Amino acid sequence: MPRAKFQTLTEQMFYILLCLKNECYGMDILDRVPSMTGGRVNVGSGTLYNLLEQFLELKWIRETKVEGRRRSYIITGEGVEILNKEYERIKAQMEDYRRFFMEGM
Repeated sequence: MPRAKFQTLTEQMFYILLCLKNECYGMDILDRVPSMTGGRVNVGSGTLYNLLEQFLELKWIRETKVEGRRRSYIITGEGVEILNKEYERIKAQMEDYRRFFMEGM
């Protein structure tokens, strides 16, 4: 059975939404994600702009400014809910790891 689209977020999706807590341009996101993750996560421009379009369609983000080709975005309430849901999922995984792996040693 195929996985439902965006049922869980990839790291790139998670960090893009996290960046949009504050309004920023797409190019800002390309700089912020590696900075936030110590270089562990990178987002290519093709991936970024594809995801931004999908997030707009899902109403997880909204466009705030258009200056020529530069567009800025911010996360919406629905996007915050999705981000929080993913955060809770990650925390549950960490707790499972701790209980079943670390305590068993």
